[in-house]
Amino acid sequence: MNILYIVLSIIGLLVVWSLVGYFSSRVESADYTVLSSQNGYEVRLYPAHIVAQTTVKGSYTEALTQGFRIVAGYIFGGNTKKESISMTSPVIEKSGVSESIAMTSPVMATVEGESHTISFGMPRSYTLETLPIPTDSRVQIVTISEKKMAVIRFSWFRTDARVQSKKQELLSALKKDSVTAVGEPQYAGYSAPWTPPWMTRSEVLVEIK
Repeated sequence: MNILYIVLSIIGLLVVWSLVGYFSSRVESADYTVLSSQNGYEVRLYPAHIVAQTTVKGSYTEALTQGFRIVAGYIFGGNTKKESISMTSPVIEKSGVSESIAMTSPVMATVEGESHTISFGMPRSYTLETLPIPTDSRVQIVTISEKKMAVIRFSWFRTDARVQSKKQELLSALKKDSVTAVGEPQYAGYSAPWTPPWMTRSEVLVEIK
């Protein structure tokens, strides 16, 4: 009986954990069109979009954590408004001096030498004119031009070693197909830290000609 109780308890906890992961991942995601599916990767077209980003230094994990915290501070109220923004989805909260911007996915990480640029895509309901201004000078609001990207998607754990392995896997696949990569591969994380590993969504992607 005790063994049965333990088994049922574990199953119940896994179900609850899965539900938390499912509902916490239901946020607006980056818009793209799948152009083709190749051997092991997809080719996507990403339209021009606005991101809030910051550039930090340190190890990959340290930079991702620090950059996430800086940009999250902006979307969760670390901003000032130039004008009133109507209370429509996906804006989730507003006060007299700052507002919360709905969380979107993925969180992007780009490495250039020792610098890591961490960026969040802004909800499509905003323009450069309607986005509130960051109060933290480390946060920049920029427009990313339309790009064609090659992408590998994976789940479970996203250790530094695994992300680097997936980047090399993507570059090797492109080389085999005689596709030219532009710049270095990026990491994209779609899942909250508490998401069950079997439900996580991670990607590595690189611009291609």
